Amino acid sequence: MILITGATGTIGGELVKQLAASGTKARALVRDRSKAAVIEQFGFEMVEGDLAKPGTLDAALSSIERVFLLSSPGPQIVTAEGNLIEAAKRAGVKHVVKLSAIGADADSRLMLGWWHGQVEKRLADSGLTYTMLQPNSFMQNFFGFAPTIKAHDAFYAPMKDGQLSVVDARDIAAVAKAALTEDGHENKTYVITGPEALSYAEIAEKFSGVLGRKISYVDVEPEAAKKGMMAAGMPEWFAEALNELFAVFSAGHGATVTNVVREVARKEPITFDQFAHDYAAAFKH
Repeated sequence: MILITGATGTIGGELVKQLAASGTKARALVRDRSKAAVIEQFGFEMVEGDLAKPGTLDAALSSIERVFLLSSPGPQIVTAEGNLIEAAKRAGVKHVVKLSAIGADADSRLMLGWWHGQVEKRLADSGLTYTMLQPNSFMQNFFGFAPTIKAHDAFYAPMKDGQLSVVDARDIAAVAKAALTEDGHENKTYVITGPEALSYAEIAEKFSGVLGRKISYVDVEPEAAKKGMMAAGMPEWFAEALNELFAVFSAGHGATVTNVVREVARKEPITFDQFAHDYAAAFKH
């Protein structure tokens, strides 16, 4: 039996769909059953619990052999995911698949890289077998630009001319599914990217082609980007963490392209053109 954490999120939700489509049964750990009714539609078992509350985890891990470990981003990741790792050891779990992030490192100077790197180190030192999934930035993150694309035919970020091998959440979930349901992925780290590295200007051109109107990318200074993110309701720490990533990506350090989706999930990776076509309604006027 597989336990899925983060089952109502972007990656977890896609993973639930793909496991259900293949007939694989799983259990989902949710904080509020009333907000996760869609999971029951797939025939999955649900159990209420919280990674921040260790006392809720032992029951959730009963009879579980494999775990998909994912929690909301933030300073609490190290403690919350560490709680799950300790509970998994107590429960005799065989394998943990952790959703991490590209560039994760216990010595990283980036907030997101350090948080995920600390958890990776704890998992690697735990004695449990593991698979670390390190995806690049998600294509689905562009939903955050939908309001300005719809209102102003433009999106704004401090990316300059940096290229980024953005990856579709559906492909990340496909790699996770393989790691959870097959042997041969033990103690491996997979850097998951899309099939091409694109600048934000090139992404704007792709949006233009799919939406049938001119979409522009407008480069802005990091402080202006931070103010915009916070004005949209984002916590200051998260806006700062994203600006750290933009600084790295704008310098060209997010352009690596790997074959993990082809080799592990055994499928062709989704292109940005396909993503924009599939979700065009989200960006139309």
